[in-house]
Amino acid sequence: MDEMSFQHYLLGLFAVANNIAAIPLYINLINGRTDKEQHKICSTATIAAVVTMVISLFAGLAVLNFFQISVPAFRIAGGLLLLSTGFGMMNSVQRSMEIAEQAFSKIISTAIIPIAIPMTTGAGTISTIILFAESAQGKPYLHFALLGAIGAMTGIIYLTFFYSPKIVRFLGATGLDVLTKIFGLITLALGIQFIITGIAGAFPKIM
Repeated sequence: MDEMSFQHYLLGLFAVANNIAAIPLYINLINGRTDKEQHKICSTATIAAVVTMVISLFAGLAVLNFFQISVPAFRIAGGLLLLSTGFGMMNSVQRSMEIAEQAFSKIISTAIIPIAIPMTTGAGTISTIILFAESAQGKPYLHFALLGAIGAMTGIIYLTFFYSPKIVRFLGATGLDVLTKIFGLITLALGIQFIITGIAGAFPKIM
């Protein structure tokens, strides 16, 4: 894989860590809540997402080394996972989920699971960040570029949640569905690239 840049990292994260799929559930979650409560729900979901990404960045490779999993093998596995995620996004149907009246503490926990994890930052996001981190090893400027991309993605996630009612009104169900499918196509392409790179690393003579 050619050397990555901030733009490549951000585009990759934007494809796998976007919270478009979580918007219908999030809208139902904030329905009838005060502005202060809505802000807390939005902040909680965003913080949970960024913590997941940062842990993946700094601890992901150590986990692979602990279990003696080679990077090419993880690239292939991560690529297959992204293929599954991408196909799921391509075939997804936007739907609303009913949220029964419940305690605010319960709503906060729902903002973390499943809205932040795994609907916004799931296994596909974790594997993507780990593989990006591996590509940045020994190159501090790439490591900072990846960290910057995670920071930018955090801002995008927060703003998407914060303005989700306006986004829904502007795009409508059809617009959200089309947007999800576009991200799904990018995720598919990213997964295929990971698989090709993993096979090239595992079987250099074949490639």
